[in-house]
Amino acid sequence: MDDIVIRGGQVVDGSGAPGRVADVVIRDGRVAAIEPGHVGPARRVFDARGRVVSPGFVDVKTHSDWTLPLNPRAESKVRQGVTTEVIGHCGFSVAPVLPGRVELLRDYLAPSAPWLPFRETTFAEYMDAFPATSVNTVMLVGHNTLRLMAMGMANRPPTADEMTLMRRMLEEALAAGALGLSSGLFTAPGCFAGAEEMVSLAHVLRRYGASYATHVRDEARRVFEAVREAIAIAETCGVHVEIVHLKLSGTDGWGGAARLLAEIEAARQRGVPVDCDQYPYTTASNPLRNLLPTWVQEGGVDAMLARLGRPDVRDRAREDIAADGLGSWGRIPSWDAVRVAVSPHRPECEGRTLGDIARSRSFDGVDAVCDFLIADRGATRVLIASMAEEDVRELLRSPMVLVGSDGYAVAPYGVTGQGKPHPRCYGTFPRVLGQYVRELRLLTLPQAIHKMTGGPAAAIGLVARGLLRAGYRADVTVFDPETVAERATFDEPHQYPVGIVTVIVNGVPVVDGGEHTGALPGQVLRRRSGGVG
Repeated sequence: MDDIVIRGGQVVDGSGAPGRVADVVIRDGRVAAIEPGHVGPARRVFDARGRVVSPGFVDVKTHSDWTLPLNPRAESKVRQGVTTEVIGHCGFSVAPVLPGRVELLRDYLAPSAPWLPFRETTFAEYMDAFPATSVNTVMLVGHNTLRLMAMGMANRPPTADEMTLMRRMLEEALAAGALGLSSGLFTAPGCFAGAEEMVSLAHVLRRYGASYATHVRDEARRVFEAVREAIAIAETCGVHVEIVHLKLSGTDGWGGAARLLAEIEAARQRGVPVDCDQYPYTTASNPLRNLLPTWVQEGGVDAMLARLGRPDVRDRAREDIAADGLGSWGRIPSWDAVRVAVSPHRPECEGRTLGDIARSRSFDGVDAVCDFLIADRGATRVLIASMAEEDVRELLRSPMVLVGSDGYAVAPYGVTGQGKPHPRCYGTFPRVLGQYVRELRLLTLPQAIHKMTGGPAAAIGLVARGLLRAGYRADVTVFDPETVAERATFDEPHQYPVGIVTVIVNGVPVVDGGEHTGALPGQVLRRRSGGVG
């Protein structure tokens, strides 16, 4: 007897090929057959007539390691059709944590994971102890975390012993099954690393057949230079690189998407293993402190907070911002483009812009940022409207640009329901399917689904996932192409999308009739010699 039969849907298999009407048969956690008019008994039959049946969406770029231990139901992700998440991006991972370094990492990740408990752990112990969740997870180890463990927030090259320690921690994570290394070269302490340090770590990746995912050093005026740095590491060291949330941030760079894509395509044409992804929004999200010049964060959170109270430091920061814009985000139209998303110590300000806060106290944006960081002990997370819609669309049209949310799994209830997070946490994939496929016709449905399934699965080396094929793992999403849409907004982000009808993870229904079943069938997928699975 079959476990599940999904009858009569338009099967879009994730390869980019057109859809076809067929039944999808699931048995023992795998797709047993895809055929029209399947005959035979089944424990459960889903009527998918008039709906699209696709592989479960692979969110290739997320930070759900910050929230899955708090809400393992992965509500905001699985309800938009996501069945697999890649976590530990942008140089930020919650492991490894060396003895005596727990508080250092907790303070460092406070703007991103303010409610997450931390403990001493190796990466292997972290993977082994990861809780059962509703989605599959693939894990990266963060360069910022490795550097923090080895040398804190020091702005200098590592000593020989510190470099050896970072390499050893990376090797331990890779031996445990981590996908590879992530970097966040846009912010401290990652921005303090030079090319030699990154190449040294990339050689470790090459030895293990592992990957490199990078939030490049600059996404504004120096974005071309930063992308070239990532490509050079891939080319020099022979490792696969994923350039995450590709964008042109800041008004100075708007309109350059086609040229940026041409550089990446040229590298691919000469055989460099490089992929990239984006989230389909013009607004980014990051810790507030990262908008200030990187030298502000030297020495850690306490040193930064003491520094921010000094008028001479504020004057210097003001001059740097006037010259170069806001760190990796470049120039913005005004401080009204920056909105408080999460503030553990000043929740009454969540949803307000820095421009509004500055005007209410009759001082400028830099003073508003500094005072807010001091009051919130550096733990504030903000939204930054820094991109042009035309560039977002140009990137999304490109066949080589994958879809990744850059968000984390949250829910309207419980600890992860606090604050006003980026709507991408709830709406990335339905937004592509609803706005950019159905309404704007920027992409065909098979093209969009490939960017969410087969494309990212191939980029990270998933084994028997990402496509609907007989013998593949039964990760399946069923949605209504006429109604699928995001509902989350910046003012009211905690809203699930509509149109996602059924989500099956490893053969187990997790979303049934649009409602979460409570099932936690997700697996920690480890990198092995044959791929990730």
